[in-house]
Amino acid sequence: MIHGLGTVQRPLQVAIVGSGPSGFYAAEALLAKEFKVKVDMFDRLPTPFGLVRYGVAPDHPKIKNVTKVFEKTASHEQFSFFGHVAVGKDVSVEELKKFYDAIIFACGAETDKKLGVPGEDLKNSLTATEFVAWYNGHPDYRDRTFDLSHETAVVVGQGNVAMDVSRILCKTVEELKATDIAEHALAALAKSRIKEVHLIGRRGPAQAAFTAPEIREFGELAECDPVVDPRDLEVGENSQKELADPNNASKKKNFEILKTFAERGAGTKSKKFIIHFLKSPKELRGNGQVEKLILEKNELSGEPNQQKARGTGVTEELPCGLLFRSVGYRGVPIAGVPFQEPSGTFPNKDGRIMKDEKAVQGLYCVGWIKRGPSGVIGTNKPDSGATVDSLCQDLPSLTPCAVTDPAAIVQFLKTKGVNYVDFARWKKIDAVEIERGTKVGKPREKFVKVNDMLAV
Repeated sequence: MIHGLGTVQRPLQVAIVGSGPSGFYAAEALLAKEFKVKVDMFDRLPTPFGLVRYGVAPDHPKIKNVTKVFEKTASHEQFSFFGHVAVGKDVSVEELKKFYDAIIFACGAETDKKLGVPGEDLKNSLTATEFVAWYNGHPDYRDRTFDLSHETAVVVGQGNVAMDVSRILCKTVEELKATDIAEHALAALAKSRIKEVHLIGRRGPAQAAFTAPEIREFGELAECDPVVDPRDLEVGENSQKELADPNNASKKKNFEILKTFAERGAGTKSKKFIIHFLKSPKELRGNGQVEKLILEKNELSGEPNQQKARGTGVTEELPCGLLFRSVGYRGVPIAGVPFQEPSGTFPNKDGRIMKDEKAVQGLYCVGWIKRGPSGVIGTNKPDSGATVDSLCQDLPSLTPCAVTDPAAIVQFLKTKGVNYVDFARWKKIDAVEIERGTKVGKPREKFVKVNDMLAV
């Protein structure tokens, strides 16, 4: 018997909304409990794995191996996948509550934060998210077009997504053609005229958010040289203290790699990847489309490990024809769930979704929609486990769902005319994608249209 869920012994019924890493780690944690749990996972796309499929760069295939762990979870007899079901649209949160004792939202941070500067809405001022989703074959973005006819592109931000965008722009088609990059993206990149990619960071080289493997790769590209101004590596006393701090070993590694780039000079390859520090976008200018970026030079203030960038009033112009912003991500609201601006997350305490300082009965969250966009894929495992622990603590007080038959949701979706994709049907799509990829020397050739997936 599960306390608080009536006197009849039955599995705890939990819905997970979102099938990315945080969702699968939550499912894994639930199914490892000593009591019986039935887990149903919903995703608006027919395909599982969220950002592992549509966010991880195609030239980083090893990171995608984590799906093997998720497939093991999906094979559990008490787990079901319902792809092609949009919660909040095809089925409401209120309707889900009838079938589940608890709902865990693992819906991530789907949209980019804005720079908040004049001219940001000019043509060719774009988000990193849409470019990443486009080259990864996300159905929502397959029809996007990116003007790669300009010689200079700018990427604002220095996290790993900014690095991914920069690297894809800097690589040759030869370097990309054996990856699972979408065919439409490969064809467009083959015609790219981009010669310079500028990466803009508001703080210094000691604070850069990228990781050492990400920055190191730029020293190994076939036709692109990384360019670092040696003067940018002359850091102040507090930044020196940060680099000397044993807890900042990863930042020190970054700094050492940047030093080797600075020593190499400009290089002779056909493309340049130019890294800027201590600069912030102030304005985008152009006649109908981006033509130049106005940057303000910054200085750092504050104690070591807490330094903030502030403008000096000194500006410079950077001509460019294309700009991607990658300065953080935010979630989007779902009808029936509290949402908090400006963080773009679901208000929560230890994963319990809150409204007016009170926990909302039976609603929980994990991952980026819980804590904001931070960490790597593995960060989500302890995060999801902590939310599941909160849910388990709440078992005595949970209100049992109205419909206790675990199979009832299937009939409900059919009645509503929702053509869902279960995990077995996804595996058919998966097999055909791999087969299509094999024919052209790629790990897979993704379907980029939902109807083509459903046709399989």
